[in-house]
Amino acid sequence: MKAVILAGGLGTRLSEETATRPKPMVEIGGYPILWHILKMYSHHGINDFVICCGYKGYLIKEYFANYFLHMSDVTFSMKTNQMEVHHKRAEPWTVTLVDTGDNSMTGGRLGRVAEYVKDEEAFCFTYGDGVGDVDISATIAFHRSHGKAATLTAAYPPGRFGALDIQNGQVMSFKEKPKGDGAFVNAGFFVLSPKVLSYIQDDSTIWEQHPLMQLALDSQLMAYQHHGFWQPMDTLHDKQTLESLWASGQAPWQKWD
Repeated sequence: MKAVILAGGLGTRLSEETATRPKPMVEIGGYPILWHILKMYSHHGINDFVICCGYKGYLIKEYFANYFLHMSDVTFSMKTNQMEVHHKRAEPWTVTLVDTGDNSMTGGRLGRVAEYVKDEEAFCFTYGDGVGDVDISATIAFHRSHGKAATLTAAYPPGRFGALDIQNGQVMSFKEKPKGDGAFVNAGFFVLSPKVLSYIQDDSTIWEQHPLMQLALDSQLMAYQHHGFWQPMDTLHDKQTLESLWASGQAPWQKWD
């Protein structure tokens, strides 16, 4: 099965990092968050990736073109113009990098890579800026069980503020950063039938608007409920949260060896 990953947006809410690189290349623990996402999928046996590039997409291409240099010990002989790789950490990945335009919307980018997934029974689809301990194998099994065109992963949004129960000016209870307001949100990690491609009109199509809304109206959209960890990297604070978790050695999304 293939996984399509959106990696072309501007990431304006993380401008401290994205002025010089696309958001999926912002690093967590010295590795681009895109690398973390690929490792998550690979842990579940998904190793064929189609990456939708856009803003500064050449940096993503350069990263994969030189992946073995990033992940290996090497010796360069300037005298003989030779390179020796000492320890190469190979990944079982096939990575297809597609320029889907600087200004395409999320649905438009998926439409631009239709030729790579149109003949698949189903494919995975997600954003290039979020991680979690999502059981991707379970989302695929759930998708196959219901037979509908689309499955999204629903999760609780991470809490940002402490919640107070105040009565007559007195704080009766305090709960540190509860998860959202009790409602599930779209966390991505979709499993899709190629049938969904017909819901995309052009580059201006926003996946989260007409396609998902129409799929729901057509009774073709199901939700896999994820009750574990999920964290998008929308802001500098989000990045720092993920960095802290990775540095602790207990990052919830790090399931691979």
